Amino acid sequence: MEIKDWQKQVDDWITQFEEGYWQPSSMMLRLTEEVGELAREVNHRYGEKPKKPDEPEGDLALEMADILFIIISMANSLNIDLEEAFARMMEKYRIRDSNRWTRKEQE
Repeated sequence: MEIKDWQKQVDDWITQFEEGYWQPSSMMLRLTEEVGELAREVNHRYGEKPKKPDEPEGDLALEMADILFIIISMANSLNIDLEEAFARMMEKYRIRDSNRWTRKEQE
């Protein structure tokens, strides 16, 4: 599935409701909330803060997917083509960071 398909699925979901897309500031706050949930789970698994004994195991993949949903929602509401934006971003990294790290030897 391509990113444009993700964007269409999210748009189909959101536009079936009268409320539609949230304002960008509300989506930004929601994104911050979702990133916090991911951070909490990462901290429990790999950081210094263990879960409480009665706290259930979280789902890292689902937390990441929640973040994607909000990013896609925000892009849709602002008419941003994420495939085009992703291509531009990768080109930026290829140019800027091509010699930043040690490359693996080719076999």
